[in-house]
Amino acid sequence: MAKAVRMADIAQKLGISVVSVSKGLAGKDGVSEEMRARIVAAAKELGYAPTVRSEPEPQASANIGILVSDRFFNENAFYSALYRALLKSASKAGCTCILEIVVPEAESACQTPSILLNQKVDAILFMGEIDRRYLSAVARFGLPFLLLDFYDEAIAAESVQSDNMAGGFLVTEHLLSTGRKNIGFVGSIWATSSIMDRYLGYCKALLKAGIEPRADWRLEDRDKEGLFIPFTLPKEMPQAFVCNCDEVAFNLVERLQREGYSIPRDIAVAGYDDYRFSTICRPQLTSYRVDVDGMATAAIDQIKRKLSHKRLAAPSVFVPGALVKRDST
Repeated sequence: MAKAVRMADIAQKLGISVVSVSKGLAGKDGVSEEMRARIVAAAKELGYAPTVRSEPEPQASANIGILVSDRFFNENAFYSALYRALLKSASKAGCTCILEIVVPEAESACQTPSILLNQKVDAILFMGEIDRRYLSAVARFGLPFLLLDFYDEAIAAESVQSDNMAGGFLVTEHLLSTGRKNIGFVGSIWATSSIMDRYLGYCKALLKAGIEPRADWRLEDRDKEGLFIPFTLPKEMPQAFVCNCDEVAFNLVERLQREGYSIPRDIAVAGYDDYRFSTICRPQLTSYRVDVDGMATAAIDQIKRKLSHKRLAAPSVFVPGALVKRDST
């Protein structure tokens, strides 16, 4: 008898999360029409048929350690939202999360986290970019682990990420559609894999439109420690900026307004994440909304699969978001 096709099989084929497959098949928000069509087509191709269970599958409890660099909890409100989403998803899955913030001294010295010394956890989830040497040192303990919101080319590890390249592309394409051709990017591209991929999406949109990205219109926003730094504005200003996150976009809007620019009349500004800063900004920010709940659910699902030695939905899960247009563009 042929093995039944699961949503995980569809997710693996398309390289997306099981959550996105579920939304696409159910016709729910959070999935683009193009992706929904691909999901439906893949389901038909694989012969997927939804099944009804008389009883839910039992959930094995687990303690999941979450390691996050101190700079992200100090500087980035997005990770607080992602952590809350992880707590909710873990609770639904019968798991417990134990957070440990890795201070700079411990990260640089590759100190063993206390959650490992005390043998409190069954698996590790690294939330946000962290020093490669520290990651490798923790991985040597042999516990199942997962990277959330980043990846590392030098380390063979499964990850769950926002679809950063697609997000950067969509935000830039939107600005192009408003008639603006001179578009800059704000973000230190070597700081994190997420910023780099958002930048690559920005470059792809420009190149597709026949526009060469300008090096002098790429502004640095953070130092080597990942802390925000003042912007150095170019002598010749572009018509718009794509920012790697909403907080940076918020700060840029304030800086431009102090310099006498009107947003978006003189310069349009778009962000990424669509969390808090997008709506407190004046004018409110156009942004790419990250599906934090989808990322959290996918991450907990991947960790539980690793713990139960089941096949993963995909080695790298990319959770799609959505463009939200507001007055800043």
